[in-house]
Amino acid sequence: MMMNLTLNDFVLEAYLHVGTLRYLFFMLTAVLYMFIIISNTSLIVVICMNRSLHEPMYVFLCSLFVNELYGSTGLFPFLLVQILSDVHTVSPPLCFLQIFCLYTYANVEFCNLAVMSYDRYLAICCPLQYNTRMTSNKAVIFIIVLWLYSSVKCLVTLLLNIRLTLCGNVLNNLYCNNFLVVKLACSDTTVNNIYGLFGVFITILVPLLPILFSYMKILKVCFSGSKQTRQKAVSTVTPHLVSLLNFSFGCCFEILQSRFDVSNLPKVLRLILSLYFSVLQPLLNPIMFGLQMSKLRNMCKRQLWFVVFTGHRVSV
Repeated sequence: MMMNLTLNDFVLEAYLHVGTLRYLFFMLTAVLYMFIIISNTSLIVVICMNRSLHEPMYVFLCSLFVNELYGSTGLFPFLLVQILSDVHTVSPPLCFLQIFCLYTYANVEFCNLAVMSYDRYLAICCPLQYNTRMTSNKAVIFIIVLWLYSSVKCLVTLLLNIRLTLCGNVLNNLYCNNFLVVKLACSDTTVNNIYGLFGVFITILVPLLPILFSYMKILKVCFSGSKQTRQKAVSTVTPHLVSLLNFSFGCCFEILQSRFDVSNLPKVLRLILSLYFSVLQPLLNPIMFGLQMSKLRNMCKRQLWFVVFTGHRVSV
C-alpha cells in the first residue's frame, strides 16, 4: 500500500527486544551522552574564555567540538526515547530532520578535519608565512563556508527525499538513514541516486585532496628535518590523523552497511557498526585533542584548578 507521509510513521525494526535490560542500555547511553556533552562543552568554554587560545588551530578545534555536540544531539536523545519505547516508530518530519542533522554533521566533520590539516601544513611547512596566510579571521571564514556548504548540500538531499512517493515505512536501522528511505520509494529515484553518489563523491574527495596534500608535505618535513622538528610535527598531527582515520572508518562502515547486504553479520555487530561514526568520534576527539595538545591540556588543568579551589574562572 502506498504510504502517505503526513499520516504514517516510519518503523525502526533494528531494535532488539531486551526486556528489562532496556534500563541498563538507557543508563549506558545516557552516561555516554553526558560525557560527550561535558567533555566537548568544557573544551569549547576553555578555548572561548582564554585569549591565548584565540589562534586558528584552536578556532578550528572549537568548531570541531561544536559539531560533535551537534551530531550527538541529533542522535542520542532519539536513541534514549526509542530504548524506553515499546513501539519503535518515528514521524516523517522528525525522521527527515534527523537525516539532515546526521548528514550535515558528517560533512562538517570531514571538511573541518580538512581545513585543520591545511592549517597544520602551513604551521609546519611554512612557519614564517603562517601568521599572514592563516589568521583567526580567515579561520572563522573557513568555518562559516564549510558549515554553509554542508548545510546546503544536505538540504538538497532532504528536498529530493521529501518529494518521493513511498510504498513502505520499515527502516532496518536504529535511526533514520537517507539511503534506506530512498529504497522505500515507488516513484522515480534516478535524481536521488545520482545526487547521492555525487554527494558521497564530493563529501569524500573534496576534503581528501587537501588532507593528502597537507600530510604528504608534513611527512616530507618529518623525514628531512631535525629530530626536534620531527617530534614537534608528529605530536601536532597525531590527534588530527587519528581523528581522521577513525571517522573515515566509521563512515565506510555506515556506507557499506546501507548499500550492501550484510545480513550474514551478527545483528549486534551490525548495530554497533551503524552507530560507530556518530558515537565514537564525539567520544574520542575531546580525549585525543585535550590530552595530546599540551597548551590546551594545561589550560584545562588551570581552569579546573581555579574553579574547584577558588570558585572563580581564571582569565588568561
